[in-house]
Amino acid sequence: MNKQYVVLGLGIFGSTVVKTLSEYGCEILAIDKDPECVQRIAEYATKAVIGDVTDLDFLMSLGVDEFDVGVMAIGDHLEEAVLATMNLKECGVPHIVAKAKNKRFKVVLEKIGADRVIRPEKDMGVRLAKSFLRRNITELIELDSENSIAEIVIPQAWVGKTLNQLNLRQMAGINILAKRNLETNKLELPVDPHEVLQFGDRYIVLAKTDKIEHYDLVL
Repeated sequence: MNKQYVVLGLGIFGSTVVKTLSEYGCEILAIDKDPECVQRIAEYATKAVIGDVTDLDFLMSLGVDEFDVGVMAIGDHLEEAVLATMNLKECGVPHIVAKAKNKRFKVVLEKIGADRVIRPEKDMGVRLAKSFLRRNITELIELDSENSIAEIVIPQAWVGKTLNQLNLRQMAGINILAKRNLETNKLELPVDPHEVLQFGDRYIVLAKTDKIEHYDLVL
């Protein structure tokens, strides 16, 4: 069963969250005090409402207490961001993700109970810089703050060896999940640990993000 999401604030960040969730058939309540923002996102949200997200009674009247995840997407005004986050907490929303404009915002929002605080511009800058440094990673998906699944092109050091010989789980903390068939582009699993690796082979791996990125750089 899909989770229910409430998004407070429909600027670029909030609108992007709503549009992306809608592509996966999620139930979304979108709220903003700006009628134009609400109208722009209305076709993507299950319900789009004009209103003050700092008003607890207003949020309670919309049934926000029944939602699984709250996204506080107000980033420019600390007072509004704090009140909106506190309201989600007061409503009993189990998981709250808040957008922060800067480090000060981040610290405050964490202290009042946000489960996860993100700084979109900074986070995107870090991801972009890391993507420049990756040599063997073709795609990386962060599962949480520590772990990722990545698709890698095997390094030269692996060519001619088997996964058994490499012993990646013990030596590098990297778990091999599947192999990419380069002819069909489909994934093959389970993986044969005795197959001799060839130049250009691609594998799907699961490991701690820093392990994947560090291992990629030193290969």
